[in-house]
Amino acid sequence: MTAYVAYIAVGGDNKLLRFAMDPTTGALSLLEEIRLAGAPGPLAVDPTQRYLYVGLRSTKEVITFQIDPASGALTALGSAVTLAADPCYLATDKEGRWLLTASYSGGQASVYPLHNDGSVAAEDSCTVHTEPCAHCIEIDSSNRFTFLPHVAQSNVIYQYRFDATTGQLVPNSPARIAHQPNVGPRHYVYHPTLDIVYFSNEQEGSVTAYHLDPERGTLVSFQTLSTLPADFTGENTCAQIHIHPQGHLLYVSNRGHDSIAGYQIDSETGLLTSLGQQPTEPIPRAFNFDPTGNFLYVTGQGSGQMTAYRVDQERGSLHEMAR
Repeated sequence: MTAYVAYIAVGGDNKLLRFAMDPTTGALSLLEEIRLAGAPGPLAVDPTQRYLYVGLRSTKEVITFQIDPASGALTALGSAVTLAADPCYLATDKEGRWLLTASYSGGQASVYPLHNDGSVAAEDSCTVHTEPCAHCIEIDSSNRFTFLPHVAQSNVIYQYRFDATTGQLVPNSPARIAHQPNVGPRHYVYHPTLDIVYFSNEQEGSVTAYHLDPERGTLVSFQTLSTLPADFTGENTCAQIHIHPQGHLLYVSNRGHDSIAGYQIDSETGLLTSLGQQPTEPIPRAFNFDPTGNFLYVTGQGSGQMTAYRVDQERGSLHEMAR
């Protein structure tokens, strides 16, 4: 493709937007609005970048789209598949054979087989019931382990072994990582080269770094830093967390303080150093890098707007380009 393509879910309007992105300037151009039968939330792309999975939270379904490799245009594959519970998060395994879902209201995670044409099977291969407010699920680089964090009153991380042959999730040992009150582990990212996982903590307004045992698939925390300025006393909840493709920068969104907190990552230890906060759109729930890591796009749930930032690769600072 001559330009990258970005897909953005607009839950309030039941639509999916397709943008072309100029990899030199970062500029976005709207190409298409796709009307959907429900409110879209989580999106996931398979490892081959041939299929896009769209979770419809209002109807508890998932839609599969085939991605045109030249234009990024989307073609729906079959009908929507009804899920075991409404999805707040979607991810595929590293081989593109399974779709994993996390459900906030259902307090569970499910695994669905993916057919050869990329479509989702109607029946799940595995569902694990945990606690309310499950929020995220991602497979590690070995395709053998995953974690299911829970915010609010549950305030826990479940640890699982993943069988890529059968699609089964098996509780690891220990099965749960409990936290002090009002932490709320929400989303997480794996470092691209270190055995380290970073979690955003919704209620506490912080980020925690964990060592990942590559053989056992278990986590041990070694650092927690606030996402907020020391003098901030207002209400705030953290949302998403994303790591730079090169693994040297980490960002977390603050809803309330309305900012993106940035961190430098030590290349050997994985320790974080705070870079401060960049003011953003109101309620910056979702954001992400472009594939080059030169640009960061932040959407404001409170404004219905999106802001593009150029990323300073050395200092990690964000420089607003356009809204």
